[in-house]
Amino acid sequence: MRYSGFRVLAQGLRGNTGWKPAWRKPDPRADYDIVIIGGGGHGLSTAYYLARNHGLKNIAVLEKGYLGGGNVGRNTTIVRANYFLPGNQEFYSHSLKLWEGLERELNYNVMHSQRGLINLFHSDGQRDAFVRRGNAMLAQGDDAILLDREGVRALLPYLDFEQTRFPIYGGLYHPRGGTARHDAVAWGYARGADRLGVDLIENCEVTGIDIANGRVRGVQTTRGAIRAKKVAMVAAGRSSQVAAMAGMRLPIESHVLQAFVTEGLKPCIDHVVSFGMGHFYISQSDKGGLVFGGDLDFYASYAARGNLPMVEHVMEAGMTLMPMIGRAKVLRSWGGIMDMSPDGSPIIDKTPIEGLYVNCGWNYGGFKAVPASGWCLAHLIATDQPHPVAARFRLDRFRTGRGLMDEEGTGSQHNLH
Repeated sequence: MRYSGFRVLAQGLRGNTGWKPAWRKPDPRADYDIVIIGGGGHGLSTAYYLARNHGLKNIAVLEKGYLGGGNVGRNTTIVRANYFLPGNQEFYSHSLKLWEGLERELNYNVMHSQRGLINLFHSDGQRDAFVRRGNAMLAQGDDAILLDREGVRALLPYLDFEQTRFPIYGGLYHPRGGTARHDAVAWGYARGADRLGVDLIENCEVTGIDIANGRVRGVQTTRGAIRAKKVAMVAAGRSSQVAAMAGMRLPIESHVLQAFVTEGLKPCIDHVVSFGMGHFYISQSDKGGLVFGGDLDFYASYAARGNLPMVEHVMEAGMTLMPMIGRAKVLRSWGGIMDMSPDGSPIIDKTPIEGLYVNCGWNYGGFKAVPASGWCLAHLIATDQPHPVAARFRLDRFRTGRGLMDEEGTGSQHNLH
């Protein structure tokens, strides 16, 4: 069924009785060409592009819960392409271009809103760093505008410009940045993959990976064994646990990142605002809630919940930047499990086990990377060659030391990225 404004109107007149399910609920078959472990945004986009770009059909996505129930359905929704280092730059630029045509591509409203992203700076040194970043973004073909203090005030008059601890010197404006509806992205890719023949298997947890003679043979699941010629591990914060089933130890740590939503308010924040000195970022959703977050909790954990000291830290940063936020009531918060790599950049690569692929280490960049991640992993699985825009996301860079991409210049420590 193709969605359109006319169909919405017609169904409304008919009492919405003619809608069909967005995707099938098939039982797992005994054999597939490709099995993807993880039904989040990256896994679903990979399945979609395998079918759409490479004509492959005998594919299953295995999700231990329900589609869109993990990090892709619970994040701060920011979409941007303001990276600095070669390797990350071209990848996220490619992802943003895919975002810009995604709704037409999927025939699904993912609510992509290019409202603009503003990264604030608070010192001469930060301004110089953002000048370099902005020039690198322009050289890559993306957009960047350097704003002085009054330029920021014209766009964000509600900020506290008089604070003495972190005075606002200006900001780097990325007009094409913005937000998207997180779970709608998962649903759109799921619907698109299903229409191309991919089996989406929910409530199917992988409990083992079968390997023989150095080659993957399939997986064991709570719904029975499934044979497969190729298997992709796309499990975000659970990647280490999944890889351990194949006898691998990945160079990532899992940390908790909390996010918060306030009660619905009248429109007051038109952009995405990032406050680097307090590590605080905020936007306003279509429902009116303020969506914001900050640093991750600085300890490794698989608990999908956070701790109160980090809640206090995030609230302090918000109050420092925009005191008006103190009048809003926080309705809910949640903790997502982040797969943090040592250099703050992701991994899309083949593993030493033939036919086994890994996609992990997304740090803070997972949601915005969903389209390009799926595009590039699908290319790798289908051709056994890395896509040019993801060629630097190698697994062995942490063993050899070659090609490390320390985006923030904070060194090889997982929790600093």
